[in-house]
Amino acid sequence: MHALVLEGFGSPFRRTDVARPVAGRGQVLVRIKASGVNPLDLKIRAGQAAHARMPLPAVLGIDLAGVVEAVGPDVDSFKPGDEVYGMTGGVGGLQGSLAEFAAVDADLLAIKPANLTFREAAALPLVFITAWEGLVDRANVRTGQKVLIHGGAGGVGHVAVQLARARRAEVFATGSADKRELLSKLGATAIDYATSSVEDYVAAHTDGEGFDVVYDTVGGAVLDASFHAVRRYHGHVVSCLGWGTHALAPLSFRGATYSGVFTLLPLLTGKGRAHHGGILRQASRLAEAGALRPLLDPRRFTLGTAHDAHEAIAARSATGRVVIDIATC
Repeated sequence: MHALVLEGFGSPFRRTDVARPVAGRGQVLVRIKASGVNPLDLKIRAGQAAHARMPLPAVLGIDLAGVVEAVGPDVDSFKPGDEVYGMTGGVGGLQGSLAEFAAVDADLLAIKPANLTFREAAALPLVFITAWEGLVDRANVRTGQKVLIHGGAGGVGHVAVQLARARRAEVFATGSADKRELLSKLGATAIDYATSSVEDYVAAHTDGEGFDVVYDTVGGAVLDASFHAVRRYHGHVVSCLGWGTHALAPLSFRGATYSGVFTLLPLLTGKGRAHHGGILRQASRLAEAGALRPLLDPRRFTLGTAHDAHEAIAARSATGRVVIDIATC
């Protein structure tokens, strides 16, 4: 099969022929139609993601959508011809999705939403799972709560806004001035972080009480700001980028709580993978109900132009999720 192989950190991909994998016990062989591109893929390629532990040579690509070609022993949840998607590899030594086929753990897959294309489905797994683990698993967002999403127009942010809305929360999202219209279309009250201080938007939107849930998808100083924006006593801050050194005193003084999200853990440890498949089944239900749709960059990339796809993310020129077509989809 054709695949892109990374032989050295920071080097270009090499397009080559490699042996087609075979579905082992508990695995599904997927004919890949589309590969979602995440900023993490760029960090892995550059050798800047030690936490992802990807030995070389490697086939990168964390997200995929495609068609089941064959199933291995002990797999009864899928059959050949099923259209599936998942966050299945590209880290921890697991083959990624920049190839024509991949043999992946069946627990990581779900049936693709019927109303989404393969390209749209490939754009969802990592960002939706990250949003779900923060908003649902950690914070239990529910009806009537006021939820603030930092970076609401970003990859995780724009699906987090839709997920919080689907759970009947009142949603607010920070972004730049040019993202106001997009955030409004997603159903959030837009907050321009460049012109509004934490004190300003907490006063304006919560009467100074703070938000019930704050989801930080940006990290750094934004996580520090989140500790000042959360509701006293019952508020909860979640971050998927809480890797720095932060003072917890502002959070403690508000009597609030904090949780971190590390979405790669089931891929790296082999534990909890079935939960990821279950989360994606929830994503499929939301998408088919019209409550979830990823924003895609309109440009089309292939295995031959995968480097350009990475450059689009590096240059911040993408206007939505970047997807690489592996086969016509």
